[in-house]
This record gives sequence, structure tokens and C-alpha cells, in this order.
Amino acid sequence: MDEIRVRPAEPPSHGVMETNPRFGEFGGVFAPETLMAPLVELERAWIEFQQDKGFRQEIHRLLRAYAGRPTALSPAARLSERLGCEIWLKREDLLHTGAHKLNNTLGQCLMAKRMGKKRILAETGAGQHGVATATACALLGLECRIYMGAKDAQRQRPNLLRMRLLGAQVEVVRHGQRTLKDAINEAMRAWVGDPQNSHYVLGSALGPHPFPRIVAGFQEVIGREARRQMMDWGGGLPNKVVACVGGGSNAIGVFRGFLDDEDVELIGVEAGGHGIPSDKHAARFQGGWPGVLHGCYTWLLQDEDGQIRPTHSISAGLDYPAVGPEHAELQANGRARYEWADDREALKAFAMMAELEGILPALESSHAVAWVIREAEAMQGQKILINLSGRGDKDMDTVAGLMEMDS
Repeated sequence: MDEIRVRPAEPPSHGVMETNPRFGEFGGVFAPETLMAPLVELERAWIEFQQDKGFRQEIHRLLRAYAGRPTALSPAARLSERLGCEIWLKREDLLHTGAHKLNNTLGQCLMAKRMGKKRILAETGAGQHGVATATACALLGLECRIYMGAKDAQRQRPNLLRMRLLGAQVEVVRHGQRTLKDAINEAMRAWVGDPQNSHYVLGSALGPHPFPRIVAGFQEVIGREARRQMMDWGGGLPNKVVACVGGGSNAIGVFRGFLDDEDVELIGVEAGGHGIPSDKHAARFQGGWPGVLHGCYTWLLQDEDGQIRPTHSISAGLDYPAVGPEHAELQANGRARYEWADDREALKAFAMMAELEGILPALESSHAVAWVIREAEAMQGQKILINLSGRGDKDMDTVAGLMEMDS
């Protein structure tokens, strides 16, 4: 089936959207006409709920009493000794459901319930957003339908089973690359078909406005906590903040806490797959250029005819051809730098974290760790904060299979 890749003129600016849909030149609202009214409704709800004391108190209560915030800031003493730099870990892997995704799904599902929506739609790649959405729906009594590519469903089978156990209806997408891109296509189609009763809980900081601002808004709690914890327990601000970047929600969440600290360098790490020269990767800033996908103008992997190129990553959550528009703007204005790590480096980082720190990081997060390992010699004596976006239990089948191949 054809992808939803709409490139019409944007809707007129005279009052259709009340807030700025752009991050510099990136972002915008590229959506089918049937979704314009739901997007406007969603933006107005977001504005209203940000100012609603009762809503803010309820989210704060859920994050503390149910999700387990604040998450810990952990010194990685043995890894630091090995690498020669001072490494701290922001432990989103300790959040309920095992990743940062619950920050966003609790917020969006509570918004949807207050808006009178009965059904929640979502996509998932690594399965963590799907699990977090199913969890929030179970807690709040909402119907839940989740779309997942067949390739991801196979390599993330434990999360597929968790979603179904939590009461979600999981639709496995068997066309296209059978990965996250195709799952988003189907979730958006489902929303087009029932915009009045359904809300689409987009999992990353991308898509048409207002989704990038909503997702980043719910995830910026990571950065606020991390900055406060570094000042209180870490001896001051870090020299660098490092996070993996797929769509980019965990990274934008932690980056936002440090945007005004000009001496803190922000590093996003994309999936290098089999290496940039192989063209089998998902590093948009290494091999792509700006275009439109899934509702926004941003950096993406495409060919000369504007067709989306196939992607590859050992991590399902990074296996996506576009990046969130706020990251595109941070790269354009030089506030953040985007690097990459390949599959083998990520696997090595996964093993090193397990052996030295007793932590199994998600393969997504392992890319951030891998970049720090590779660049450690140039960062001797520096203080490095790594955002561990999730835990690696879900990746054990993948890791075990690859380690057996290498042995």
C-alpha cells in the first residue's frame, strides 16, 4: 500500500493553528484534509491542559506514584575507570514498563480521555511505546489498538506478548519493510478513518504539528530532572549530554533540560547499521536531506526521486527513515551535533555495560554508550551524561543470536 506522504501547500496560517508549527524551517502540518480538524482540536486541548492546574497535578501524581519518577541518576564508576572520563547515567530504564515512553503515553492518554475519546491508536517499533500505550490504556480504561511491523514483531516478541496481555489489540503489518515506518502508515490510516472517536498516540517527537511539541513537552521531564540531579549529586553540569536518536523523543527530552547551558554539548547518536558506506543504516544526518514524511518537513533518507530509502538497524526503535523536526533545527543552528554508531559497536557497548555496571541497556541506548566508548580518548577527564532510554531485556533474543554468530 502507498505511504501517507503528503506534500500539499500547508493550511493557511490565519488562525488554523494557534501556536507555531515550525522549528525554524522544519516541522509544519502536512496532513490529509480529514485530519486537519482533529489536529486543530488536539492543539487546542494541549494549550488548555498545559494551563489546567488539575491536569498538571494529575500527570504529576501519575508520574510519581505510578510510573516511578524521578528516575535515578547513576554514576558509572567502573565504565568511567575503563574509559578515563566521568560517566553518569540517567536511568529511564528504571521507569515503569522499562523505558521513557510512559512519560508521553500517560500524558496523551489522559488528554484523550478528557477530550472524550474512546479508542487509542498507536504504532510501535521496539515495542516499548506499544507496551507503554497499552499500560496507560489499561490504567485509564481506554480501548487500545497498536500497529507493529512484522519484522519488529518477530525480533521484539516479548513486547508483543506484553501488549496483548495488557489488553491491546495488536495489528501486525506485513507489507513494506514491515518496520516502524509501515506501522506509522497504518496507524495514521486508522486515525483518518475514525478521527471523532479515536486519538492517535504518536510515540516520538515527529509527525504533523502539534505532535512534536506535545511529545517533547511530556518528555522534557527527563532533562529537568537530569539537570537538577547533576547539580545536586553530580558535582555540576556535564560537558556533554549524549542520547540515541531514532525519531528522537528520549533525546529531545533530555536535551531540553540543557538547551540554555551553552557550555554543555548535546550529542545525538543515530543508527549506523552496517556502516554509512553500506547504505544499510538509519543515520539521516549522514546520508539524507530534508523532505516530507508522516506529516512534517525534516531530515530523512530518500532517493533522488523522493522515495523513502530502506533502513537498517540492529535496534528496532532506531530503524526509521526520518528524525524529529526539532532535532533537524538543533542540527541546523549548531546547538546539537549528530553522530552515529554501527551495529557491532552497539553490541559491544551492550556487553560492556552488562559486565562493568550490571545494567542491560536497550540496543537503542547502547548506540549512545557505543559512541562514548569510541570517542573516550578525546574526552579524557570530561563529565559525560548518557540518557539510558530503556532496558535491554526485550533485546535478549537478538543479542544472544548475534553473539552466537560471532562466537
